[in-house]
Amino acid sequence: MKRFLFVLFALLGVLQYQLWYGVNSLPGSVELREQVALQREGNAKLVARNQVLREEIIDLRSGTEALEERARNELGMVKEGETFFRVVGGSLKSAN
Repeated sequence: MKRFLFVLFALLGVLQYQLWYGVNSLPGSVELREQVALQREGNAKLVARNQVLREEIIDLRSGTEALEERARNELGMVKEGETFFRVVGGSLKSAN
């Protein structure tokens, strides 16, 4: 009977060791869950960014308005007959 109890306690000790310090231990699984959550957040941000890029590609392929807007904003292009005004900002004065 003593041998049986000793074997049971030894088995319990081995199982506890595996649970806390083994290859797939409890602290390791908690850390992996945190890493998975962080990765999912990063993936969600990338999916949103990709969706914005897809919509921009569709706009650029579908018409000239998106091209014109991009040329105006990024390249500073102006249509023929338009007048371009550049407002140089300064500190705003209060009207007191």
